Amino acid sequence: MKAYKNHVCNCIDNSTSIFGRLPKSQVDFLRQHHSCIGYKKNEIIYREGDKPTGLISLSEGKVKLFKEGVGGREQIVRLAKPVGFIGYRALFAEENYLATAITLENSSVCVIEKDALFEVLASNSELTMIILKSLATELGFSNSRCVTLTQKHVRGRLAESILVLKDTYGVEDDNKTIKALLSREDLASLSNMTNSNAIRTLSTFAQEKVIEIDGRKIKILDLHQLEKISELG
Repeated sequence: MKAYKNHVCNCIDNSTSIFGRLPKSQVDFLRQHHSCIGYKKNEIIYREGDKPTGLISLSEGKVKLFKEGVGGREQIVRLAKPVGFIGYRALFAEENYLATAITLENSSVCVIEKDALFEVLASNSELTMIILKSLATELGFSNSRCVTLTQKHVRGRLAESILVLKDTYGVEDDNKTIKALLSREDLASLSNMTNSNAIRTLSTFAQEKVIEIDGRKIKILDLHQLEKISELG
């Protein structure tokens, strides 16, 4: 990993983190066996094929995970937000990473050493169950997205991707503008469509007053209609 070591991050003591529920002795133990790493926008955290060395928790920022397909075309398989985990399936499966993780903005991650994490998990069934639940939830989402990306038409796929962005990163104070700035290429990759189809469909949504576009900003004007387009596929 490219490390800006000693970067300030807070994943173990964070009240919203699953580690906040641990006894103080285990929190102190993990604190002694973790590192904080900072990344600038568009920097790779790990590459497809790399071997996991620990549990990576996103402390701040936004990250996309993508696989490279035929002809070098990217397919975004997941988006991550604080204080979520990335790459942990490969860690627990004792496999190499199946996707590449790259930052969408300046971000920081917390890496807990594998042996230290497994030692805590062996003595804390509650933490183990929480991580299992997280893995199961992610698997369910992945299965649903797999069907979506193969069976829905371009309008339905793009509508769902916009809703995924909203649900993942939330909205601004206006309750309409999504708190994420994705390029047209990333939107196309998230929706399994060509760049030209993504641009054309976004323009159509804007003409229909379903969304409003300002550069990379997307404001949802008609959430009900957007959900209907996604459901109809």
